[in-house]
Amino acid sequence: MVPSNISSEQKLVIGLMSGTSLDGVDAVLATFDPAPQTLADAYIPFDAELKSLLLSLNTAQPDELHLSARAANELSIRYAEVVQLLLAKANVRAEDILAIGNHGQTIRHRPDYGYTLQIGNHALLAELTGIPVVGDFRSRDIAAGGQGAPLVPAFHLNLFASDTQHVGVLNIGGIANLTCLPAGGGMVRGFDTGPGNLLMDYWCGKHTGFPYDKAGAWAKSGTLIPSLLADWLAHAFFHLPPPKSTGRDLFNPAWLESHELHQYQAQDVQATLLALTATSVANSVKIHLPEAEILYLCGGGAHNMALREHIASLLPDTHIGVTDDTGVPGDTLEAFAFAWLAWRFCQRQTGNLPQVTGARGERILGAYFPA
Repeated sequence: MVPSNISSEQKLVIGLMSGTSLDGVDAVLATFDPAPQTLADAYIPFDAELKSLLLSLNTAQPDELHLSARAANELSIRYAEVVQLLLAKANVRAEDILAIGNHGQTIRHRPDYGYTLQIGNHALLAELTGIPVVGDFRSRDIAAGGQGAPLVPAFHLNLFASDTQHVGVLNIGGIANLTCLPAGGGMVRGFDTGPGNLLMDYWCGKHTGFPYDKAGAWAKSGTLIPSLLADWLAHAFFHLPPPKSTGRDLFNPAWLESHELHQYQAQDVQATLLALTATSVANSVKIHLPEAEILYLCGGGAHNMALREHIASLLPDTHIGVTDDTGVPGDTLEAFAFAWLAWRFCQRQTGNLPQVTGARGERILGAYFPA
């Protein structure tokens, strides 16, 4: 139920996002009245123990209900820490905040079974911060027959749509997702294209000890393996029409290691993983927004220069930029989006795009946890 006693005077909202990459949590302080604007941001990394716990919860294991409840509480402590850091940076009081929009941490995403699970104890977060929390954004869309993801295309539409240009927005987190914004208000499409950083990060960590391949330098030292790329791209997911979404349930280390990679040089596998992300993205643009004039990148993968160059080589007629070029920081765009979704909830406005998620109609997304 949407609360009826929300103050109309409070115009500041916090958005929190901890994504598939499992690196940490982003927070933004934003306002949407009269227009979307970020006022401050903050970030804290996950420690190795929490990251390992969260990663383990992506697969079935003994006592996982207990482990997921523990992880949810630990996450909420981290969320509260980043909220306090954000408030201090912005010199803003908790009582000035309308709500926190908290995506939570996805540990299972199975819309084919009618559920998605993002953990994070919203009640504990409200208790720790003294700020109302809006969470569990994806469940209502799935209940209405949708994928529950991606939800950010509705926000991209508000920020980046053009009357004169065909625009794509590509978020490269652990998973990559694409928003297609045809010029002049055409049909908006949005869907997951496949792996973003998660497989590259895993392979890099395993073979170099570093959590990610900075600027794609290690991948550039390798040589693409065409047969392996073709084998990966034959996966059914890449050939499904939208609406579609995915996650670690499908693309994970076990899936990757099943391809007998011991026969290849490690840097060549990395080069091919980079090509997998770039090619699946480029193929999606060619099919669903073939007239794209500009593709804005955001998320951690936007910093991978080798990846950007590979995407550009596959889309020679499309300008490859970053959302920062428009004044919207790409590293915190998803947190900004979930602040917007919390704002929409508090204004009793819908947050999904049925043509993107496949839901039966527009829905108000989220559940409310008062302070």
